[in-house]
Amino acid sequence: LAVLSAEAVGAPGSTAVPGAVATELVHNFSLVHDDIIDGDTIRRHRPTVWSTFGVEDAIISGDALHNLAYQVLLDDPTQQRVAGATRLAMIAGQAADMAFDDMTGIDLEACLAMEADKTGALLGYSASVGAVLAGAAGDHIDALEAYGRELGLAFQAVDDVLGIWGDPSVTGKAAGNDLRERKKSMPVAIVLSGHDEAAEQLRAVYGLEGDLTDADVDRATAVIEAAGGRDRTVAEARLHLDAALDSVTDVGLVDTAVGELADLARFVAERDF
Repeated sequence: LAVLSAEAVGAPGSTAVPGAVATELVHNFSLVHDDIIDGDTIRRHRPTVWSTFGVEDAIISGDALHNLAYQVLLDDPTQQRVAGATRLAMIAGQAADMAFDDMTGIDLEACLAMEADKTGALLGYSASVGAVLAGAAGDHIDALEAYGRELGLAFQAVDDVLGIWGDPSVTGKAAGNDLRERKKSMPVAIVLSGHDEAAEQLRAVYGLEGDLTDADVDRATAVIEAAGGRDRTVAEARLHLDAALDSVTDVGLVDTAVGELADLARFVAERDF
């Protein structure tokens, strides 16, 4: 995304490399800390950092990755690199995600706002940092950032589906883990937004003490699917995919790069349902 954003404004892809590296460092910092918060023990088919080395080392490692991201951009502090460094923001989304754990009245609007601040911010930055470092026009940067933010929401919608129904051999995560930990992901928020029997059934399961058992997870999965949570989340992914594609259409960006951005967006939003 970072390299394509540079090429989309007519700059060499190499212009984006410091931004791409910084983004990857921030992304991995967020995953290391996120796994601690969620208690996840598997990431990308391997034990997570905290489960292997302990929480203390994982926190310090995540902090180091975060600080290194800024160092990569600011080793050569041009105006563009300073601007890029100030655009790394995902903490508000993570804080909202954590706050949802103690709330029962989460609706789709609140879920989308949280995911826009979290995944949307990450991909919005990724999809525009190359243009920022190239010193591109503001309207081109805004178009690419809008593309990334919408792509982030499409990605997260698909990820939320895979978090409940995904094959662990493909996703690298335990099946049903989002439900076991009572995550208020998009399919869950859609069902909880209702004022019907399905919403009451799901609230009853989520109100149980301790982590949900396999039987509880199976029950919650069945309720969500029967109530249309899965289908509506897939539709939400396609809605944001269309918005992402519209953001970079006919705005004066380089056609070949726009074509690659479109192919990448479709891959992200249509993967492994």
